[in-house]
Amino acid sequence: MTTATQSARLQDLSGTYNLDPSHSRVGFVTRHAMIAKVRGAFNDVTGTATIDGSNPAASSLEVTIQAASVDTRDANRDGHLASPDFFDAATYPTITFKATGFAISDDETVDVTGDLTIKDVTRSVTVPFTFGGVAVDPFGNSRVGFEGQVVVNRKDWGLTWNAALETGGVLVADKVTLELEVSAVKAA
Repeated sequence: MTTATQSARLQDLSGTYNLDPSHSRVGFVTRHAMIAKVRGAFNDVTGTATIDGSNPAASSLEVTIQAASVDTRDANRDGHLASPDFFDAATYPTITFKATGFAISDDETVDVTGDLTIKDVTRSVTVPFTFGGVAVDPFGNSRVGFEGQVVVNRKDWGLTWNAALETGGVLVADKVTLELEVSAVKAA
């Protein structure tokens, strides 16, 4: 079987889709020591979306991230991020996002607004997503793809730990870019 890509518009989508964690990335990037970028991702993410392209207000989206699954390719840094200095994964094991609004601006763009909760602190975030299209994979699954990113201030969620540098500045930047690459499979 070959993969078939279908031409589609956001307005034509409908149905319930489950996040495919093996083909998705929920990641972040921030400045380290004010001179370089550090990238990371969460390896344990689940999510479900019900899409109604003709009536976006009827759509829904919920995502759950296991905070301890943070992965920056450095075990010591990952342990520090999971500690009480940052995510405090033992006390607050999950990070959640629950959509509160959808605005389709054109055939390829949807702004998803929702409540992002980290360490029991909830803030509204709007993520502009670009629609990547619809495809039927070799196993007969109907898939949709989306990519989005948004810049947030980590201190808004109580992630305030930092260390001063001898040369001035701080070890970890306040601004964090959330990077979302999503492949979701239509539920049967």
